[in-house]
Amino acid sequence: MRRDDIPQHFRTTPPMTAELAAKALTLVKEFHLKQQQVAALLGVNQGRVSEVVNGKRYVGVSPMPSDQLSFDF
Repeated sequence: MRRDDIPQHFRTTPPMTAELAAKALTLVKEFHLKQQQVAALLGVNQGRVSEVVNGKRYVGVSPMPSDQLSFDF
């Protein structure tokens, strides 16, 4: 099967945003979740979570206060 044969909605995850980056930082640093778990919770690619945690994307974003965390499922 070629990549072009796979429907678009199966190939991509939503883009990382500043809000999601702040949530990711909180979940990794304060709740000690693994990056893979955070990616699954937020519905983003684990690589994007890694980039945020390691300071390669959204460098100026601070962790979201844990009492402000909310998830829309």
